[in-house]
Amino acid sequence: MSSLHRSSSATLKNGLPPQELLDDLCSRFVLNVPKEDQQSFERILFLVEYAHWFYEDNSVEKNPSLKSFTLKEFTSLMFNSCDVLRPYVAHIDDIFKDFNSYKVRVPVTGAIILDETYERCILVKGWKGTSWSFPRGKKNKDEEDHACAIREVLEETGFDISNLLDMDEHIEVIFGQQRVRLYIISSVKDDTAFAPLTKKEISEIAWHRLDELLPASDDVITRGITGHKLYMVAPFLASLKSWISKHKPPIAPKPDRPPKGICVWKAKNNSIGSSPTIAESQSTKPGSDAQPHDTGPGMSLRNFRFDTHAILRAMEAGFSSQKSDTVLS
Repeated sequence: MSSLHRSSSATLKNGLPPQELLDDLCSRFVLNVPKEDQQSFERILFLVEYAHWFYEDNSVEKNPSLKSFTLKEFTSLMFNSCDVLRPYVAHIDDIFKDFNSYKVRVPVTGAIILDETYERCILVKGWKGTSWSFPRGKKNKDEEDHACAIREVLEETGFDISNLLDMDEHIEVIFGQQRVRLYIISSVKDDTAFAPLTKKEISEIAWHRLDELLPASDDVITRGITGHKLYMVAPFLASLKSWISKHKPPIAPKPDRPPKGICVWKAKNNSIGSSPTIAESQSTKPGSDAQPHDTGPGMSLRNFRFDTHAILRAMEAGFSSQKSDTVLS
Protein backbone atom coordinates (compact mmCIF):
# COMPACT_ATOMS: atom_id res chain seq x y z
CA MET A 1 0.00 0.00 0.00
CA SER A 2 2.81 2.39 0.81
CA SER A 3 3.95 2.33 -2.82
CA LEU A 4 0.68 4.01 -3.72
CA HIS A 5 0.90 6.72 -1.08
CA ARG A 6 0.77 10.25 -2.44
CA SER A 7 2.98 12.77 -0.64
CA SER A 8 3.55 15.32 -3.38
CA SER A 9 1.21 17.50 -5.39
CA ALA A 10 3.33 17.13 -8.52
CA THR A 11 2.69 14.55 -11.19
CA LEU A 12 4.84 11.56 -10.20
CA LYS A 13 6.60 8.86 -12.13
CA ASN A 14 5.02 5.65 -13.41
CA GLY A 15 1.78 7.44 -14.34
CA LEU A 16 0.53 7.83 -10.76
CA PRO A 17 -2.07 10.64 -10.49
CA PRO A 18 -1.10 13.95 -8.84
CA GLN A 19 -2.44 14.84 -5.41
CA GLU A 20 -4.65 17.58 -6.88
CA LEU A 21 -6.53 14.99 -8.94
CA LEU A 22 -6.92 12.65 -5.96
CA ASP A 23 -8.15 15.53 -3.79
CA ASP A 24 -10.70 16.41 -6.43
CA LEU A 25 -11.94 12.80 -6.63
CA CYS A 26 -12.14 12.57 -2.85
CA SER A 27 -14.02 15.85 -2.58
CA ARG A 28 -16.38 15.07 -5.44
CA PHE A 29 -17.26 11.47 -4.63
CA VAL A 30 -16.58 10.92 -0.90
CA LEU A 31 -16.88 14.20 0.98
CA ASN A 32 -19.72 16.00 -0.80
CA VAL A 33 -22.34 13.31 -0.32
CA PRO A 34 -25.17 12.91 2.20
CA LYS A 35 -23.91 11.96 5.67
CA GLU A 36 -25.94 8.75 5.56
CA ASP A 37 -23.75 7.52 2.71
CA GLN A 38 -20.70 7.88 4.94
CA GLN A 39 -22.02 5.79 7.81
CA SER A 40 -20.70 2.41 6.63
CA PHE A 41 -17.65 1.18 4.78
CA GLU A 42 -19.90 -0.60 2.30
CA ARG A 43 -21.44 2.71 1.26
CA ILE A 44 -18.05 4.45 1.26
CA LEU A 45 -16.57 1.75 -0.98
CA PHE A 46 -19.42 2.23 -3.45
CA LEU A 47 -18.48 5.93 -3.54
CA VAL A 48 -14.84 4.99 -4.11
CA GLU A 49 -15.98 2.68 -6.91
CA TYR A 50 -17.82 5.59 -8.57
CA ALA A 51 -14.62 7.64 -8.28
CA HIS A 52 -12.69 4.77 -9.86
CA TRP A 53 -15.07 4.65 -12.83
CA PHE A 54 -14.76 8.41 -13.28
CA TYR A 55 -10.97 8.23 -13.09
CA GLU A 56 -10.73 5.40 -15.65
CA ASP A 57 -13.38 6.78 -18.02
CA ASN A 58 -12.36 10.43 -17.95
CA SER A 59 -8.98 11.15 -16.38
CA VAL A 60 -7.10 8.26 -17.98
CA GLU A 61 -8.83 8.74 -21.32
CA LYS A 62 -7.89 12.42 -21.44
CA ASN A 63 -4.36 11.79 -20.18
CA PRO A 64 -3.10 8.37 -21.39
CA SER A 65 0.11 8.83 -19.37
CA LEU A 66 -1.91 8.20 -16.20
CA LYS A 67 -1.83 4.66 -14.90
CA SER A 68 -4.93 2.45 -14.96
CA PHE A 69 -5.76 0.72 -11.66
CA THR A 70 -7.82 -2.22 -10.49
CA LEU A 71 -10.55 -1.29 -8.01
CA LYS A 72 -8.50 -2.64 -5.09
CA GLU A 73 -5.42 -0.66 -6.14
CA PHE A 74 -7.49 2.48 -6.59
CA THR A 75 -9.15 1.94 -3.19
CA SER A 76 -5.73 1.75 -1.54
CA LEU A 77 -4.68 4.90 -3.38
CA MET A 78 -7.76 6.80 -2.21
CA PHE A 79 -7.46 5.64 1.41
CA ASN A 80 -3.81 6.75 1.48
CA SER A 81 -4.60 10.09 -0.14
CA CYS A 82 -7.90 11.16 1.42
CA ASP A 83 -7.63 12.64 4.93
CA VAL A 84 -10.93 11.20 6.15
CA LEU A 85 -10.04 7.70 4.93
CA ARG A 86 -6.35 7.59 5.88
CA PRO A 87 -6.96 6.49 9.52
CA TYR A 88 -8.40 3.21 8.21
CA VAL A 89 -5.53 2.27 5.87
CA ALA A 90 -4.38 -0.52 8.19
CA HIS A 91 -7.77 -2.23 7.82
CA ILE A 92 -8.17 -1.80 4.06
CA ASP A 93 -7.82 -5.51 3.20
CA ASP A 94 -10.65 -6.47 5.55
CA ILE A 95 -12.76 -3.53 4.39
CA PHE A 96 -12.35 -4.49 0.75
CA LYS A 97 -13.08 -8.16 1.46
CA ASP A 98 -16.29 -7.25 3.33
CA PHE A 99 -17.28 -4.94 0.48
CA ASN A 100 -16.99 -7.73 -2.10
CA SER A 101 -19.08 -10.00 0.12
CA TYR A 102 -21.68 -7.26 0.43
CA LYS A 103 -21.81 -6.61 -3.31
CA VAL A 104 -22.85 -10.18 -4.14
CA ARG A 105 -25.89 -9.71 -1.90
CA VAL A 106 -27.11 -6.49 -3.54
CA PRO A 107 -30.24 -7.22 -5.62
CA VAL A 108 -29.91 -6.96 -9.41
CA THR A 109 -32.60 -6.02 -11.92
CA GLY A 110 -32.70 -5.64 -15.67
CA ALA A 111 -34.69 -6.70 -18.71
CA ILE A 112 -35.18 -9.46 -21.25
CA ILE A 113 -35.81 -7.58 -24.50
CA LEU A 114 -37.65 -9.67 -27.11
CA ASP A 115 -38.20 -8.88 -30.78
CA GLU A 116 -41.63 -8.87 -32.40
CA THR A 117 -41.53 -12.61 -33.15
CA TYR A 118 -40.35 -13.60 -29.65
CA GLU A 119 -37.61 -15.59 -31.37
CA ARG A 120 -34.71 -13.34 -30.43
CA CYS A 121 -33.53 -11.37 -27.42
CA ILE A 122 -30.93 -8.69 -26.80
CA LEU A 123 -27.77 -9.75 -24.96
CA VAL A 124 -24.78 -7.65 -23.95
CA LYS A 125 -21.15 -8.61 -23.47
CA GLY A 126 -19.08 -6.99 -20.75
CA TRP A 127 -16.09 -4.79 -21.54
CA LYS A 128 -13.46 -7.20 -20.22
CA GLY A 129 -15.42 -10.44 -20.10
CA THR A 130 -16.31 -13.04 -22.69
CA SER A 131 -19.73 -14.08 -21.43
CA TRP A 132 -23.11 -12.73 -22.55
CA SER A 133 -25.94 -11.60 -20.29
CA PHE A 134 -29.22 -9.77 -20.32
CA PRO A 135 -28.74 -6.03 -19.64
CA ARG A 136 -28.95 -5.60 -15.88
CA GLY A 137 -27.20 -4.13 -12.86
CA LYS A 138 -27.19 -3.63 -9.10
CA LYS A 139 -29.79 -1.54 -7.30
CA ASN A 140 -28.83 1.73 -5.69
CA LYS A 141 -29.82 2.48 -2.14
CA ASP A 142 -33.64 2.79 -1.74
CA GLU A 143 -34.12 2.28 -5.50
CA GLU A 144 -37.22 0.43 -6.69
CA ASP A 145 -36.73 -2.74 -8.75
CA HIS A 146 -38.34 -1.36 -11.90
CA ALA A 147 -36.51 1.97 -11.61
CA CYS A 148 -33.18 0.15 -11.41
CA ALA A 149 -34.08 -1.96 -14.45
CA ILE A 150 -34.96 1.14 -16.49
CA ARG A 151 -31.75 2.89 -15.48
CA GLU A 152 -29.44 -0.08 -16.06
CA VAL A 153 -30.93 -1.03 -19.44
CA LEU A 154 -30.67 2.59 -20.59
CA GLU A 155 -27.03 2.79 -19.45
CA GLU A 156 -26.01 -0.51 -21.07
CA THR A 157 -28.02 -0.35 -24.32
CA GLY A 158 -29.21 3.25 -24.77
CA PHE A 159 -32.77 1.91 -25.01
CA ASP A 160 -35.52 3.36 -22.79
CA ILE A 161 -37.91 0.65 -21.58
CA SER A 162 -39.89 2.89 -19.21
CA ASN A 163 -43.00 2.95 -21.43
CA LEU A 164 -42.83 -0.79 -22.18
CA LEU A 165 -42.22 -2.17 -18.69
CA ASP A 166 -45.01 -4.08 -16.95
CA MET A 167 -44.09 -4.60 -13.30
CA ASP A 168 -46.06 -7.87 -13.22
CA GLU A 169 -44.17 -9.40 -16.13
CA HIS A 170 -40.85 -10.53 -14.75
CA ILE A 171 -38.69 -13.56 -13.99
CA GLU A 172 -36.77 -13.80 -10.75
CA VAL A 173 -33.87 -16.13 -9.92
CA ILE A 174 -31.77 -16.40 -6.75
CA PHE A 175 -28.02 -16.80 -7.25
CA GLY A 176 -26.56 -17.72 -3.88
CA GLN A 177 -27.50 -14.72 -1.73
CA GLN A 178 -28.31 -12.44 -4.66
CA ARG A 179 -31.78 -11.86 -6.07
CA VAL A 180 -31.93 -11.14 -9.82
CA ARG A 181 -35.18 -9.88 -11.35
CA LEU A 182 -35.53 -9.38 -15.11
CA TYR A 183 -38.59 -7.66 -16.59
CA ILE A 184 -39.86 -9.02 -19.90
CA ILE A 185 -39.94 -6.29 -22.54
CA SER A 186 -41.59 -7.68 -25.65
CA SER A 187 -42.31 -6.61 -29.22
CA VAL A 188 -39.23 -4.45 -29.78
CA LYS A 189 -38.49 -3.80 -33.46
CA ASP A 190 -35.36 -5.54 -34.68
CA ASP A 191 -34.08 -2.38 -36.38
CA THR A 192 -34.05 -0.46 -33.09
CA ALA A 193 -30.78 1.37 -32.49
CA PHE A 194 -28.80 0.22 -29.46
CA ALA A 195 -25.62 1.78 -28.05
CA PRO A 196 -24.43 1.99 -24.41
CA LEU A 197 -24.38 5.35 -22.68
CA THR A 198 -21.58 4.37 -20.31
CA LYS A 199 -17.92 4.08 -21.28
CA LYS A 200 -15.88 0.87 -21.11
CA GLU A 201 -18.68 -1.22 -19.62
CA ILE A 202 -20.21 -2.94 -22.66
CA SER A 203 -18.17 -4.26 -25.59
CA GLU A 204 -20.96 -5.67 -27.76
CA ILE A 205 -24.75 -5.74 -28.12
CA ALA A 206 -26.50 -8.32 -30.30
CA TRP A 207 -29.79 -10.02 -31.08
CA HIS A 208 -29.53 -13.74 -30.26
CA ARG A 209 -31.94 -16.50 -31.22
CA LEU A 210 -33.49 -18.04 -28.11
CA ASP A 211 -33.39 -21.56 -29.52
CA GLU A 212 -29.64 -21.25 -29.89
CA LEU A 213 -29.19 -20.13 -26.30
CA LEU A 214 -30.52 -23.42 -24.98
CA PRO A 215 -27.89 -25.61 -23.31
CA ALA A 216 -25.93 -27.83 -25.65
CA SER A 217 -26.54 -30.76 -23.28
CA ASP A 218 -28.14 -31.49 -19.92
CA ASP A 219 -24.72 -31.36 -18.29
CA VAL A 220 -23.58 -28.05 -19.81
CA ILE A 221 -25.65 -25.03 -18.84
CA THR A 222 -22.97 -22.37 -19.15
CA ARG A 223 -22.60 -22.61 -22.94
CA GLY A 224 -25.29 -22.65 -25.61
CA ILE A 225 -25.13 -24.74 -28.76
CA THR A 226 -23.34 -21.83 -30.46
CA GLY A 227 -20.55 -22.01 -27.89
CA HIS A 228 -21.44 -18.67 -26.28
CA LYS A 229 -20.87 -18.42 -22.53
CA LEU A 230 -24.27 -18.06 -20.87
CA TYR A 231 -23.62 -18.01 -17.13
CA MET A 232 -26.26 -15.33 -16.46
CA VAL A 233 -28.65 -16.35 -19.25
CA ALA A 234 -29.31 -20.08 -18.95
CA PRO A 235 -31.14 -19.96 -15.58
CA PHE A 236 -33.87 -17.74 -17.06
CA LEU A 237 -34.54 -19.65 -20.27
CA ALA A 238 -37.03 -22.26 -18.99
CA SER A 239 -39.27 -19.61 -17.39
CA LEU A 240 -38.93 -17.40 -20.46
CA LYS A 241 -39.93 -20.26 -22.74
CA SER A 242 -42.99 -20.86 -20.55
CA TRP A 243 -43.94 -17.17 -20.71
CA ILE A 244 -43.61 -17.13 -24.51
CA SER A 245 -45.86 -20.21 -24.80
CA LYS A 246 -48.65 -18.23 -23.12
CA HIS A 247 -48.27 -15.03 -25.12
CA LYS A 248 -48.83 -14.65 -28.83
CA PRO A 249 -46.20 -12.55 -30.61
CA PRO A 250 -47.43 -9.60 -32.73
CA ILE A 251 -45.56 -11.04 -35.73
CA ALA A 252 -45.64 -14.76 -36.42
CA PRO A 253 -42.25 -16.51 -36.48
CA LYS A 254 -40.88 -16.72 -39.99
CA PRO A 255 -40.24 -20.08 -41.64
CA ASP A 256 -36.91 -18.84 -42.96
CA ARG A 257 -34.86 -18.57 -39.80
CA PRO A 258 -33.10 -15.23 -39.28
CA PRO A 259 -29.32 -15.17 -38.81
CA LYS A 260 -27.97 -16.88 -35.72
CA GLY A 261 -26.82 -13.64 -34.15
CA ILE A 262 -26.99 -10.07 -35.39
CA CYS A 263 -24.55 -7.60 -33.89
CA VAL A 264 -26.15 -4.18 -33.49
CA TRP A 265 -23.27 -2.42 -31.71
CA LYS A 266 -19.64 -3.30 -31.09
CA ALA A 267 -16.62 -1.50 -29.68
CA LYS A 268 -13.75 -1.97 -32.10
CA ASN A 269 -11.07 -1.62 -29.42
CA ASN A 270 -11.80 -2.48 -25.81
CA SER A 271 -8.30 -2.93 -24.46
CA ILE A 272 -7.67 -1.48 -21.02
CA GLY A 273 -6.79 2.19 -21.09
CA SER A 274 -7.74 2.71 -24.72
CA SER A 275 -10.49 4.82 -26.16
CA PRO A 276 -13.31 2.73 -27.61
CA THR A 277 -13.85 3.10 -31.34
CA ILE A 278 -17.35 2.12 -32.35
CA ALA A 279 -18.08 -0.23 -35.22
CA GLU A 280 -21.79 -0.35 -35.96
CA SER A 281 -23.49 -3.22 -37.80
CA GLN A 282 -27.14 -2.38 -37.31
CA SER A 283 -29.20 -4.78 -39.38
CA THR A 284 -32.35 -4.19 -41.37
CA LYS A 285 -34.73 -6.68 -42.87
CA PRO A 286 -33.55 -8.10 -46.20
CA GLY A 287 -35.14 -6.40 -49.19
CA SER A 288 -36.63 -3.58 -47.16
CA ASP A 289 -36.02 0.14 -47.50
CA ALA A 290 -36.54 0.80 -43.83
CA GLN A 291 -34.54 3.72 -42.48
CA PRO A 292 -33.37 3.98 -38.85
CA HIS A 293 -35.98 5.83 -36.85
CA ASP A 294 -33.49 7.46 -34.50
CA THR A 295 -32.27 10.81 -35.75
CA GLY A 296 -30.48 11.89 -32.58
CA PRO A 297 -26.96 13.31 -32.41
CA GLY A 298 -24.44 11.20 -34.29
CA MET A 299 -27.04 8.95 -35.91
CA SER A 300 -26.38 10.31 -39.42
CA LEU A 301 -22.77 9.15 -39.13
CA ARG A 302 -23.65 5.81 -37.55
CA ASN A 303 -26.24 5.12 -40.24
CA PHE A 304 -23.85 5.97 -43.09
CA ARG A 305 -23.59 3.36 -45.83
CA PHE A 306 -21.45 3.39 -48.99
CA ASP A 307 -23.46 3.58 -52.24
CA THR A 308 -21.47 0.84 -53.99
CA HIS A 309 -23.46 1.07 -57.22
CA ALA A 310 -22.71 4.77 -57.60
CA ILE A 311 -19.02 4.17 -56.82
CA LEU A 312 -18.78 1.43 -59.45
CA ARG A 313 -20.49 3.63 -62.05
CA ALA A 314 -18.04 6.43 -61.32
CA MET A 315 -15.08 4.05 -61.60
CA GLU A 316 -16.34 2.69 -64.93
CA ALA A 317 -16.82 6.24 -66.24
CA GLY A 318 -13.30 7.14 -65.15
CA PHE A 319 -11.77 4.11 -66.85
CA SER A 320 -13.76 4.77 -70.04
CA SER A 321 -12.57 8.38 -70.13
CA GLN A 322 -8.95 7.35 -69.57
CA LYS A 323 -9.22 4.79 -72.36
CA SER A 324 -10.68 7.38 -74.76
CA ASP A 325 -7.87 9.81 -74.00
CA THR A 326 -5.29 7.11 -74.70
CA VAL A 327 -6.87 6.23 -78.06
CA LEU A 328 -7.10 9.90 -79.15
CA SER A 329 -3.49 10.56 -78.28
